[in-house]
Amino acid sequence: MATRIATLGIAEPKAGLAAAAATVPRWLVLVAVAVAVRAATFGNPVVAVDEQFYWVTARRMLDGALPFVDIWDRKPIGLFLLYAPAAALGLPWGILAYQLMALACAVCTAGLIARIADRVGWSAGALPAALLYILMLNVADGQGGQAPVFYNLLVIGAVALMLPRADDRDGDPARVGRNLLAMLLAGLALQVKYTVLFEGLFLGLWLLRREAMLGASFVHIARRGLGYAGVAMLPTLLAGATYAKLGHFDAWFYANFGSILDRKSDPFIDLVGAFCEVMVPLAPLLVLSGLGWARRQRHGELSDAGTLLLGWLIAAMLGLIVFGSWFPHYALPAMVPASLGCAAFFAHDRIGRRIVAPALLGIALIAGTVCVFAAQAARGNAAQFATLADAIGKGRGCLYVHSGDSMLYGATGRCALSPWLFPSHLSRQRENGALGVDQIEEVDRIFARHPAVVVMRPPFRGERLAVRVRVQHYLHRLGYTIRGTYLLGRVPITVYAAPAIAAAVPFRRAASRPA
Repeated sequence: MATRIATLGIAEPKAGLAAAAATVPRWLVLVAVAVAVRAATFGNPVVAVDEQFYWVTARRMLDGALPFVDIWDRKPIGLFLLYAPAAALGLPWGILAYQLMALACAVCTAGLIARIADRVGWSAGALPAALLYILMLNVADGQGGQAPVFYNLLVIGAVALMLPRADDRDGDPARVGRNLLAMLLAGLALQVKYTVLFEGLFLGLWLLRREAMLGASFVHIARRGLGYAGVAMLPTLLAGATYAKLGHFDAWFYANFGSILDRKSDPFIDLVGAFCEVMVPLAPLLVLSGLGWARRQRHGELSDAGTLLLGWLIAAMLGLIVFGSWFPHYALPAMVPASLGCAAFFAHDRIGRRIVAPALLGIALIAGTVCVFAAQAARGNAAQFATLADAIGKGRGCLYVHSGDSMLYGATGRCALSPWLFPSHLSRQRENGALGVDQIEEVDRIFARHPAVVVMRPPFRGERLAVRVRVQHYLHRLGYTIRGTYLLGRVPITVYAAPAIAAAVPFRRAASRPA
């Protein structure tokens, strides 16, 4: 009897804690975890080079610049529009704003992972899978505002609308309406980044298959297919039509499509290393997804919804592989369907749920935290960036960041001398011949306009050294002096000042460029 009372005395508090934990809303858990693991990035303007440029482009748009004409990139216009509300706040609040927007998208995506897992019968694995997505973002350089952090929400929203329902029938206007909305979300995602193409194509083809399974005639399948495709293409068509009306369709088309085909590949050994960087964080998710789906198929439990989710993962992986030049954040799109595959494994494997899930979440938490702080140590923090920006100053004259951080344009407010503000476009070897201009000729034009301040970092892997030599030639010939060298993370950034700052001439739009 005494033993029983003692046992109850120990067990009851544990049961009470478990019961209390079970009453916490799932969304609150997701928010709390996301804030905790991403807080170290809040307010840091140099989390990653890509999102710096997105913010700067959005800021310049608000000041009247036209993307692809006055400021050049090959990302679609939707990405810069998405950043515009944050950029409107300026510095420093605009940095925190886009990071909170990214956090909200990450939490909502995780919430939809859990919701879809509930709907397809994987409720026991719903919360672990949702938490896994949030934690794994940090492992794959998604701790900030990389494009997939935003468009993953649009894609999973489309999938949630498309999930088969028990009352689905051919000709149901509500079902067709949901499908059209899903395709619109996929089309909007395409205008955030074109890598969504393969996921969007798969979702469209799956809808046609679903129409056939519900007994639709060939005519109805063709008609609805055209409708689905038209809605998906609508955002891109509107963007193209807008630029055609402005007289810059050629510039828009080349930046968005032609330049992608013209861009060179990295050396093979670099590609192998980059692909491994992408696959390392994905590997455990893919293995568990494979085990989960294999088990369901073995027991005859792979439903139409399961087929949809499995096909989505395959399409996301195909998109990842086909584009051929890889960075760690390229893994982020595949992490959404892969996390759902993990939910299937956790839900139907007791050992997986009780041992593998906690262990994997713990490893993801530790690895993600290490990656975030390692990235900050390598790329810099807000204090270091402020020191560098202060050294450049906000005085008269234009800025040319040959190699370094494009956020310096936003922090100093200085004018630009070229539409190619993203430093890698004019300095990286693989971009040679894929910009619509010759890199060295554009550097010549920049120095003909006499930049007041030039910023350069040391040589980096993949740099086109001929362009660096050209810049150094101008710095020496025109009498630039070193204002100072400042550490940004582990990278020394040198600031050069022109002998006659007042001579700087800002860039003016030329309707004939880019070619």
